[in-house]
Amino acid sequence: MTKLESKIVVITSGKGGVGKTTTTAALGAELANRGHKTVVVDFDIGLRNLDLIMGCERRVIFDFVNVIQGDANLTQALIKDKRSENLFILPASQTRDKDALTTEGVEKVLMELKKEFHFIICDSPAGIERGALMALYFADEAVVVTNPEVSSVRDSDRIIGVLNSRTRRAEQGLEIKKHLLVTRYAYNRVQRGEMLSVEDVQEILAIPLLGIIPESTAVLHASNQGVPVTLSGSSDAKEAYRDAVARLLGETTKANSQKSWKKLLEGLRLFSRSHV
Repeated sequence: MTKLESKIVVITSGKGGVGKTTTTAALGAELANRGHKTVVVDFDIGLRNLDLIMGCERRVIFDFVNVIQGDANLTQALIKDKRSENLFILPASQTRDKDALTTEGVEKVLMELKKEFHFIICDSPAGIERGALMALYFADEAVVVTNPEVSSVRDSDRIIGVLNSRTRRAEQGLEIKKHLLVTRYAYNRVQRGEMLSVEDVQEILAIPLLGIIPESTAVLHASNQGVPVTLSGSSDAKEAYRDAVARLLGETTKANSQKSWKKLLEGLRLFSRSHV
């Protein structure tokens, strides 16, 4: 394969519970499946859930903070996924607090990862405290994950402001490329006025749409089994995440993108009707 420039992509939102960790695992696994050497990095120091979603919690010996503090090197802390030769995880610590993440320490680790990986996918914790700010500070691109609900969209709008003002690229007068991922989208609830439409979310946030992930029990089932949904059985959510990765890689033209949105939304309508 053609060697790609290494890229740091942060998965962020501001609000908790919107599917950032699920998205990190799904996108990371699909990128690896496509042949890109990928590492997913858990920035949620003190809580740590990415290893559960990835199904490697029992294999964690050293973590992100151990590497920053010099107690272990990256080779010792990185966990290779057993299902994909291109997929690795750098877990967070459960016993430290977010103050253990220093700008210098995080930069050193990320720069080391950039020497080896095509994609470094950073799973940001909720909010805009230290862990979240560290996750997005060094990002080249950002995937802003939001549910089609007013509170979630409002928090995502605030995160977009942070991406535009409190990152290294912003300090250098550069812009972080931002992508919108709408998760847990249920067409029937949109029709009843219980959720915002995709168009409403786009109008408020005004960043390019990367994907629409339908509300699906397949996501929860995969997470409970410790399997990224893009490595699990057939589902609408799996196909939607795979489609999002194609866009992230620039494989979808504008014309094809419009056709695929129409097809996906029509599929969501039919799916919703069949589950009423």
